[in-house]
Amino acid sequence: MSLSLQSQIESILFAKGEAMSLEALAEHTGADRQALQDALNDLEHTLAQEGSERGIRLVQTDTTAELATAPEASELIRSLNTKELTKRLGKAGLETLTIVLYQGPVSRRDIDYIRGVNSTSILRNLTIRGLIEQQESDDGTRALVYQPTTELLRHLGLSRREDLPQYNEIAGEVEQFYHEQNEPEDVSGPAEEESADVPSDQGAGETSRSNESTDSRTG
Repeated sequence: MSLSLQSQIESILFAKGEAMSLEALAEHTGADRQALQDALNDLEHTLAQEGSERGIRLVQTDTTAELATAPEASELIRSLNTKELTKRLGKAGLETLTIVLYQGPVSRRDIDYIRGVNSTSILRNLTIRGLIEQQESDDGTRALVYQPTTELLRHLGLSRREDLPQYNEIAGEVEQFYHEQNEPEDVSGPAEEESADVPSDQGAGETSRSNESTDSRTG
């Protein structure tokens, strides 16, 4: 008995264990893009429907799809990953990662301005770890911007960024903060760049504008 397209996609994503491009999925299944998208939407609904006890969900972006853990398992997964992530990233890394999560796609220039320090090495560190990725902006300028990877969402037990705590409120306030400030004349080197290796205690004394803003809202 042949598998349905939905089942084929589920099997491929499970075996792959990471995000796959929609082009690759179409090639492996022999489906056209519309049929593939319909099947992906059906699979997402099947895995997330009310009453389902499935431990996995489908995470989609405009160009990729990936199986991830269910939001209901977030505490379990977080207990497996949080200690390792925080130990390796440190305060500066987590701060930068938060900006990308709530504001991405976001440029390095904007990240530097929000944090008040140069973030080049931190962004490189996060990219190497597979937590964020670089892409060209879609505004026609071909500028490079950063966004969270599906791997990061999977680590956090999320199906999409909008499931982050207070996503709309925090993202809106950070964007408003940025646009209300005067544009800096030069953000290429406002402070000494952090080293590529980010120990857990690095940045302990660093106080950024974005962190103060977040503390005041969530504290």
